[in-house]
Formats: sequence, structure tokens, C-alpha cells
Amino acid sequence: MRKNSIVFIALLSLAFVSCKDNASAKIDASNLETAKERDAKISMGTAIIEFDTKDYDFGTVNEGEVVEGVFKITNKGKTDLIITGASATCGCTVPEWPKDPIKPGDSGELKFSFDSKGRTGKQSKSITLQTNTAEVTETLRIGGTVTPKQ
Repeated sequence: MRKNSIVFIALLSLAFVSCKDNASAKIDASNLETAKERDAKISMGTAIIEFDTKDYDFGTVNEGEVVEGVFKITNKGKTDLIITGASATCGCTVPEWPKDPIKPGDSGELKFSFDSKGRTGKQSKSITLQTNTAEVTETLRIGGTVTPKQ
């Protein structure tokens, strides 16, 4: 019991000694300024992405045809909309997104191509965008029917 008391007192003493430094003295002024600038930008609002449609129906095509389409993107927010990446559910669908920021009120285009080679029947593919919006990701869908070669 005496050993436990000594260990407890030693740990308690160590805790008091290690906490004697003033935490506010450890704040780096340059980091504080960076945080203030970041918070000011956030308080201005966020980017809000809006699409002309989130579902693109290409109808019926013959196997081997390449379907090309466009999703119109508009920034309805108060800060620049930045799309950092776009990925499709398979290699048959290739997205091309705007690499430059889209200013508030402006629009851009996400172009895509879908290669139907080797695919028949009802098709449904997705394109996922990584953005600086509150939702962070947005999903667009492409669909239609591919008829076999005759």
C-alpha cells in the first residue's frame, strides 16, 4: 500500500510540474494570423455547386459507339468553386472537369465520354466530383441502353 502511495504522489507531482507552463505563451503569432484570414474567408460563405441536371440519359446506342455529353456547373455561392478531382465508376467513362476556379455566379462544363464497346443492355455509370463545397463530394449519373452489334 505504501508503494502505491509513493507512486501516486510521484505521478501527481510530475503532472503539476509539467503543467506549470503558460499555454498562451506557446501560441505562434503567424499561425494566429493565418487562422484569422482563413476564418474571414469562411465567414464570407462557401461555394455552392448547382447542375443543369444530375442525370444524363443517353437513350439507346449501338455497342461500340462513344457517347459524349456535358453537365453544366454553376457556382451559386459567395466564394470560388474549386473542383479538385473527378472519378468515374469504370474506365469506360472519362470525365473532363474545369481545372480553374469557377467564380461566384459563373458557370463551367464537365464533359464526359462513355465508350460502349463490350457493354450491352442497360448501363448506369457515376461520376464523383471532389469540391470545396460544404458537401465535399457530388455525384452525377449517366445512363441508357446499349444494343448488341448485329
